[in-house]
Amino acid sequence: MGTGNSGFILVCSGMVFLMTPALAFFYGGLERRKNILNTMMMVICTMGLASVLWVAAGYSLSFSGTGAFIGNIDKLFFQQVSMTDGEGIPEGLFAAFQMMFALITTAIITGSVVGRMRFSAVFLFIGCWLFLVYFPMAHMVWGGGFLDAIGSIDFAGGNVVHISSGISGLVLALVVGKRREFHQTEYRPHNIPFVVLGAGLLWFGWFGFNAGSALAADGIAIQALLTTNTAAAAAMLSWMLIEKVLLGKPTIVGACTGAVVGLVAITPGAGFVSLWSSFVIGALVSPFCYYFISVIKHRLGLDDALDAFGCHGIGGIFGGIMTGIFADPAVNHQTGLLYGGTELFIAQIISIVFTILFAGGISFLLIHVIKRVLPIRVTEQEEAIGMDRSEHDETAYPTFMGLDS
Repeated sequence: MGTGNSGFILVCSGMVFLMTPALAFFYGGLERRKNILNTMMMVICTMGLASVLWVAAGYSLSFSGTGAFIGNIDKLFFQQVSMTDGEGIPEGLFAAFQMMFALITTAIITGSVVGRMRFSAVFLFIGCWLFLVYFPMAHMVWGGGFLDAIGSIDFAGGNVVHISSGISGLVLALVVGKRREFHQTEYRPHNIPFVVLGAGLLWFGWFGFNAGSALAADGIAIQALLTTNTAAAAAMLSWMLIEKVLLGKPTIVGACTGAVVGLVAITPGAGFVSLWSSFVIGALVSPFCYYFISVIKHRLGLDDALDAFGCHGIGGIFGGIMTGIFADPAVNHQTGLLYGGTELFIAQIISIVFTILFAGGISFLLIHVIKRVLPIRVTEQEEAIGMDRSEHDETAYPTFMGLDS
């Protein structure tokens, strides 16, 4: 057992874990004052639910067996999982590192339906979604399943984390329906410092997310760290430039959003693309996401409240395609379209389309089943009062006496 590599992944695991409470601050700051606690609760509940389900069955279903679409039950409750032996690092440490990805993935989904979906329905959906979507996707991509077999690559979770959660969030938003005042109110972030705090911690955690996916403290990890930071920085500057040109002034919420979409876009290719490519990927993802969030979403009347699909779905799709184009054989033995590798590019397109159809289809069926069992949406009166009071009987700002915004 290499203690250096183990120490590195231990630290990275903690960094990825931090991303979930960071997302709670990011989402909470973007949401309205009366819904902040409910928004944060929907995120942090995954720290309990996904952790328990991962240890009980998730790791086994994701990383055991030779099935094309799902693993087996040989390692339920970490049976036969060694805490001292493994390939490069102990298997128990690998399982713990991967657990953190399950937490943040399910948390991302909730951003699409804040302000109107019942907490009990969200909680049930997340639990079922892990078994029906996330565990199979992790197995198909990283556990030797179908998407790995066709030759697609996903260094740290473009398909498994971002596209799957983004498209599932969009499906939920469509089924649950628009917020009560969607056509009458311009929703504004109520606590921008929380947004900055969340974005900063997400950026920090993403170093563990991407560099840690090398599973060793080696050159690939260093490459992933540098491409991650460069793409985020380029995307932030690109988003600021877009706002300066179109709106006359850059905004701090825009800068934070740009950084996040840059981090999303580099995730599938962080350990496969060259450093100069990460400049291009970061600079180009912002216009795509900005156009979807600012134009297409409103034209289609989509109430993806905190842009889970606009950031993670669109950013993940863009990143997967760019990985198929810019993967550099000199970096990590994968040849993208730019270097003559048509097979990888085709495999990337197939994997993206499959992920959209698989995650979107299962999510659509699942939420309709849940809808038959319990109400998935609060009443108009409860929505008007605010999700904090109606769902949790708590308030974040008990001394606030004015009208909410």
